[in-house]
Amino acid sequence: MGARIEIQAADGTAEAYLTGGAGEPGVLLHVDAIGLRPQIEEMADRIASWGYVVLAPHVFYRDGSAEQLAPRGDLREEGAREAFFQGGVMGRVRALTPDRSAADAEAWLQALREHAGAGSVGVTGYCMGARLAVRTAGQFPGTVAAVGGFHGGGLVTDAADSPHLAIGESTAEFVFGHADHDRSMTVGQVAELGKALEAAGRPHLNEIYEGAQHGYSMADTSAYLAAAAERHFQNLEALLARTLRPQDTA
Repeated sequence: MGARIEIQAADGTAEAYLTGGAGEPGVLLHVDAIGLRPQIEEMADRIASWGYVVLAPHVFYRDGSAEQLAPRGDLREEGAREAFFQGGVMGRVRALTPDRSAADAEAWLQALREHAGAGSVGVTGYCMGARLAVRTAGQFPGTVAAVGGFHGGGLVTDAADSPHLAIGESTAEFVFGHADHDRSMTVGQVAELGKALEAAGRPHLNEIYEGAQHGYSMADTSAYLAAAAERHFQNLEALLARTLRPQDTA
């Protein structure tokens, strides 16, 4: 349905998956820590089928191509997902600092605007991509109208640059779907995120999905939970319709 393209990002050429009809509202999809791969492309295609142009960039382009960094085995097999994450993945995640991701975000949105219609855009992110999505909204108020964050880790920290602090700079509506079995986003942190959303006056949905693990939306891993994945798609579709296609919901 879509195709791989190249984008001139802050520190070199980055691959990205682009899908959907030209001129439709734009959606930026921030990948999880596993990276750009067929599973992400399938998810992007599904979002595009709702009437959007979707761009999913290879955010780890500084570390190698998407193919070079992709898993070699089947992450649905017992222990395979855990083994993959022990192979340097978190080093790549930590190296993608807020300064680096902010510089890249300008390139991602510029590329998206070249294919999408005029007007606001949506951003959705998974795992560490949820952090990127929230930061993007704070970086581009008035442009980002919708943020989806699903099984996001580390959205609330004690650091001065904690992702949740970007909410106050944003003008977006937020939908979060947290996993209840997720050490990277505890019940207390979910509550703190809710307080930040309330304080900023941003419309939002901040839910915990019961029985879900971190990574529940990814059908190519052992963390996948079909019910939670479908719930996230339903909530995301409704969010994008409200914010990017309001004429269709009137």
